[in-house]
Amino acid sequence: MALVRLLFIAFVVLSIVYLSLSLYSRAKARDRLEAEWDAGEFDIPRDAYVRAGLVAYDGSLRRKLILGVYVVPMSLVGLIVYLVNFA
Repeated sequence: MALVRLLFIAFVVLSIVYLSLSLYSRAKARDRLEAEWDAGEFDIPRDAYVRAGLVAYDGSLRRKLILGVYVVPMSLVGLIVYLVNFA
């Protein structure tokens, strides 16, 4: 039962970390796109350029790597539990 409680608390904390990282990374991407638009001459409006760039960001590898916030700690906990009990 203690492991279930630990995993639940870890999931809640990791969800907060994931949400914070995701919002921060998206804000940095938005700032970068706005700076690119300001520096160059584009035929499309600024909002459309930023929106299109954020759609491309949503499918990027960086966005998927942020999911490592869940995978790495949970895998380490699983490995430690396995090693302590079965090795």
